[in-house]
Amino acid sequence: MTARPLLGFGLPVSGSWATPAMTVHVARRAEELGYASLWTFQRVLRPVDASLSPGHRSVLDPVVALALVAGHTSSIGLGTATLCAPFTPPALLAKTLASLDVVSGGRLTAGLGIGWLPEEYAAAGIPMTRRGARMEEYLRCLHALWTEDPVEFHGDFYSVPRSHVAPRPVQRPHPPVLLGGTAGSALRRAGRLAEGWIAGSMHDLETVAGSVAVVRAGAVEAGRDPGALRVVVRAVVDLLDTDPGPARTPLQGTREQVLEDVAALAAVGVTEVFLDLNLSPRVGDPDADPAAALDHAEQVLEAFAPR
Repeated sequence: MTARPLLGFGLPVSGSWATPAMTVHVARRAEELGYASLWTFQRVLRPVDASLSPGHRSVLDPVVALALVAGHTSSIGLGTATLCAPFTPPALLAKTLASLDVVSGGRLTAGLGIGWLPEEYAAAGIPMTRRGARMEEYLRCLHALWTEDPVEFHGDFYSVPRSHVAPRPVQRPHPPVLLGGTAGSALRRAGRLAEGWIAGSMHDLETVAGSVAVVRAGAVEAGRDPGALRVVVRAVVDLLDTDPGPARTPLQGTREQVLEDVAALAAVGVTEVFLDLNLSPRVGDPDADPAAALDHAEQVLEAFAPR
């Protein structure tokens, strides 16, 4: 029998429901109901001509949102899904994430991505060329910053002069790092260099099994245990009172239908699923009614409560 994956919940970071009060309320309620984790995502800007969904128009900084709820919760995990690592020098990101791990008592999962939006790269002042090589060096530098004292690093893209860096993360040797991405090279990288993989919101759920296989193959190639990897899926849930019929899409429908979809993901190796309403038009749209959005979020929280 396939074990049920851990269930997390997307923290309010996008749209009209992403207020301090609602963010704290959802975090506390998710912890009370036994959810394993809370997740945020990053959108630096929304280009005027980009075909991004309304849920990308107004997005809180992912680390700031997690820092807010860290002080209002005590045990629930906190994760980013994902941060575009190259937009921030590794020494600065190492400091920020270590600080978050400290103030949360060691509850952070660092979900990192390579990014794909050219306008965000331009705004960050980073070239899009050699993104894979840059990311691999970034991960080595980040690991050194978290584990070596004193640390010194010199690569093609990043340098850290011999220095002491403190505080150290609470989790040792460092907070778990999960990588996003869909290309074969990105999937193998997650298996080779990270503690697991995060599937993006646009990932075709019917191809998750194949992607998990590539991630695990990357781990085997690097001499690592593929069974130890975490595989996290963002589930943009559309909870309905009745069966939508033949036109139903994955993660849409009644509670029982959505749970069947979650079980199917577990059967192909997914270890964690977090229910995310930030990209749902009913909730994450900046024009959505905040009270109605929160009411729907409460329904979803209650319907799938692990306890």
